[in-house]
Amino acid sequence: MTTSPLAALPGRSALFRDDEPVIQSHPLLPDVPIPVFGDSQLWSFDAVRRPANIGRHIWAVGFQRLSAVWNLRAREVAMCLLNPRHPVLEAAGVSLDRDPYQPTTLTGMVSELRVMAAWAKETGRGEDIARWTGEDMRAFIQHLALERSKATVRNYVIAIRTLHELGPVLTGGGLAADPWPGRTARSVADDRPREELSTKNIAPRIWFPLVKAAWTYIDVFGPDILRARDTQRRLKEEGSCTSQGFQPALRRWLADPGNRVPLHHGGRWHDEGPNWELFTLQLGWAGNIRPFHSTRDRDLREQVQQAVAEGRCRPGSFIEDIATVTRPDGSVGPWRVGLDARAVIDECLALRTACYVFVAALSMMRDSEIREITRGSVVEHYGAPAVVSRKRKLDPGRPLEHWWITEPVARAIVTAEELSRHCELVFADPGIPGSTEEKSYAFSPSRDWIKRFIRHVNDRREQTGLPEIPSGKANPHMFRKTMAMLVGTEPGSEIALGIQLKHAATRALANRSTQGYAGTDTAWAEHLGTAIDDARFQRLKDLYDRHHDGETIGFGPGADRLTATFDAVKKAARGQPGRAAVNGDKRTEYDLLRKTRVSLRYGKLNHCTVDDNDPSGAKCLEEAIVPDGHKGPLIDRCQPGRCPNSVITPEHLNIWRSEEASLLALLDTPKIAPCRRDQLHQQLDEVRSVIRRAAP
Repeated sequence: MTTSPLAALPGRSALFRDDEPVIQSHPLLPDVPIPVFGDSQLWSFDAVRRPANIGRHIWAVGFQRLSAVWNLRAREVAMCLLNPRHPVLEAAGVSLDRDPYQPTTLTGMVSELRVMAAWAKETGRGEDIARWTGEDMRAFIQHLALERSKATVRNYVIAIRTLHELGPVLTGGGLAADPWPGRTARSVADDRPREELSTKNIAPRIWFPLVKAAWTYIDVFGPDILRARDTQRRLKEEGSCTSQGFQPALRRWLADPGNRVPLHHGGRWHDEGPNWELFTLQLGWAGNIRPFHSTRDRDLREQVQQAVAEGRCRPGSFIEDIATVTRPDGSVGPWRVGLDARAVIDECLALRTACYVFVAALSMMRDSEIREITRGSVVEHYGAPAVVSRKRKLDPGRPLEHWWITEPVARAIVTAEELSRHCELVFADPGIPGSTEEKSYAFSPSRDWIKRFIRHVNDRREQTGLPEIPSGKANPHMFRKTMAMLVGTEPGSEIALGIQLKHAATRALANRSTQGYAGTDTAWAEHLGTAIDDARFQRLKDLYDRHHDGETIGFGPGADRLTATFDAVKKAARGQPGRAAVNGDKRTEYDLLRKTRVSLRYGKLNHCTVDDNDPSGAKCLEEAIVPDGHKGPLIDRCQPGRCPNSVITPEHLNIWRSEEASLLALLDTPKIAPCRRDQLHQQLDEVRSVIRRAAP
């Protein structure tokens, strides 16, 4: 029996004091109040360092909507899980072989107890869980399985077992027995582990326009946004805070016919008309001065409106030379009509999210790790740019880790750092001018950032020229999975992926987690196939253009056949109706080249022109056992110096000459073994047979 009918006053624990602090196993921040066990409504964990991607309202555990009995029981369970080495547990012989619960995990446990209490009340089972039977608990799980996912049901199985495990220290006792002895919670919930991750990839139709929009914001729009924000901030800092002298200044300004009144240019909250706030700032007044809003200043408003009626007006903006873009209709113009106060707020938020999206897409960091990036975190790590952040998942030590990044990702982080006004975090405060840290650092989940960014891009794409981002899921954890899948298509990438994804325990070998992240995706298969074909054709076009520019594209019989094909395409293009007799149109030539379906495989040491349907003459296939269903050459048996299908380009020739020099240097080594010398001479003959192909 694991139950113990510990007696206590109503609402009081038999083992835990009401004034006992509930946080005893976590590192604490200084001078922050700690909740005590007697707090029966809410335990706030402000004293424990909160992850940057979790809001303060989540960093607490509430015991509301529970009866007195269940409220006490839930607090006792929470106390034990927060402090698994508590002396009370050790004295009762309860050994919790687990790390202290984090507040977010504990919130889930209390929620499960709340559901269990409601079910017991509804079914008339009472509040004395010591009287509940294993059949009761199995009935509860069967009830849940009808409505909840298997993973959720597994959590409830864990909660039930916790009530049994903690029975000796729960006031009134716990569950008398484990309802499923000898079985894991996963097997009870029928939650079998899957070979592939449940996280889906972002669809390619969403991925490409979203990443493009993010980079365009960073590279093209970002400088304008930051410049407008800084200008607004400077005007507010330098502006006069008294109304003295405003009317004479306005009259002088209106007397100059070259001056133009800034207008609102559309938006959610404003109609078109004079932008009074911006106008006041640009005249040199700031603070709470609103000279155009009182009834006695009606004549001032009328003078300004008269200037607008005369055509002396322009779109309101803190900067003038806004970057230009090409729009969907082919027109060219600024990506935004103007950057006024409302626009600066919207675009600061959009730019912050663009930086986040770009980092998430191309660094393979988790959301929690990106939100933990602090100022000055872009460093050099083993000769390559990297970002330093905290790795949190499955790592109680929370060490600082390095993620290798590219230069554009580094630029995105630096832009976010310049944008942020938070004293420490880069992806926190979007740097909206005039807002305090408390006001502008209102927590918002990263997935909401992304949704707002997509909506913002789509709403303004007619002016920004950005492609439309289709509807669909693009949550933070999906970026990591999608990029890992794309990188995983490269040969030998699993070890590198294991390192970058921080699968540290198995980074030396391909492991199940890494393979799951790098798994193929049918939604991407068609696109990747098309992308590979496009890349191959681009290289073929480059060779075609080089040949017709008079450059040598290669040596050997294979190169001769390739140049003959190129000449035939050129000749056919000239004969197309409506084309010039001397030079065929390039687009026509490329179309004919694509239709010709030139057989060409690219390699680092040579190119291969073997025809899959007629591989005659291929040295790699002579006296070879060809696997069933195989088409094309056997790459591992390639003989570049002897095969008539081999093409040696000038770039390849440089590699072969370098190899020749290396072999000659080795042969000059004194006291080399005779067998080794013979082997080197054989390799040298093969290398020279390739080089001789290029001899005049």
